Amino acid sequence: MKIFLTGGSGYIGKATIGALIRHGHTVEALARNDRAAETVASLGATPVRGGLGDLGVLNAAAARAEAVVHLAQAETGDEDLAAATAMQDGVGTGTYVHTGGTWVYGDTHGVVDETAPWNPPSLVAWRKPVEDAVLGRARQGGRPVVVQPGLLYGGENRLIDFFYAVPGKEAGAVPYIGDGANHWALVHVDDIAELYAAALKAKPGAVYVGVGGVNPTAKECALAVARSVGLDGKVASVTLEQAREQMGPIADAFALDQRLTPARAEADLGWKPKFTDPLAVLAGEE
Repeated sequence: MKIFLTGGSGYIGKATIGALIRHGHTVEALARNDRAAETVASLGATPVRGGLGDLGVLNAAAARAEAVVHLAQAETGDEDLAAATAMQDGVGTGTYVHTGGTWVYGDTHGVVDETAPWNPPSLVAWRKPVEDAVLGRARQGGRPVVVQPGLLYGGENRLIDFFYAVPGKEAGAVPYIGDGANHWALVHVDDIAELYAAALKAKPGAVYVGVGGVNPTAKECALAVARSVGLDGKVASVTLEQAREQMGPIADAFALDQRLTPARAEADLGWKPKFTDPLAVLAGEE
């Protein structure tokens, strides 16, 4: 299948290009500059020069494809919806896979699935109207699918490394918010890449949370990160207010207590996470 993909030079994108090619697909990938073009080309994808604001480029590339995978992070909900609309118009009745995220569910109060009510922190509150509009195309003959990744780890380990490992090394102790008893719905980057590949065969209007099904506490994760940077056992609690000062609005997302199950994706798509020991990976033991 011929796939057009946005965000190909990013953390999830590089893993997803690899997964798609392993499954026999050919990939064209949006590239906003020379460095991004070189990155996606090195992975086996054909670069398409442009950015998310280049709606004509997005539409034309989607029209050449049999399916679209939209991974790029937009600056605003309006930008994301405009890009999604251009690509859905282009791909027509082909599958369009849109990226959301599990933070939209807020505190889950136990283990939940895709039917849980939304209670997003302000950081991701904009996602609701975008996903509603994307999924609404199913009523017009489109094939929209939404994948909602959990908190990613593995590989470059972007968010956890930036907000926990790096400042932890500088301070001599890895932070966690409050008592650290809140759970993180983690997913390995290689597992989420396989979910995007599997989602190409999903039914129109389907929504899948992409989580590993293992939901350790934030303090357990901080202790694992501390081991990985040579600070075994050295963690420190910070208040939510302190975290907001240090991290910005993403602190409210890291403070969420989230436990989610991948059961729907496993049942519908045959997708099963392979990484079932996130603490070992975070600690650098796998």
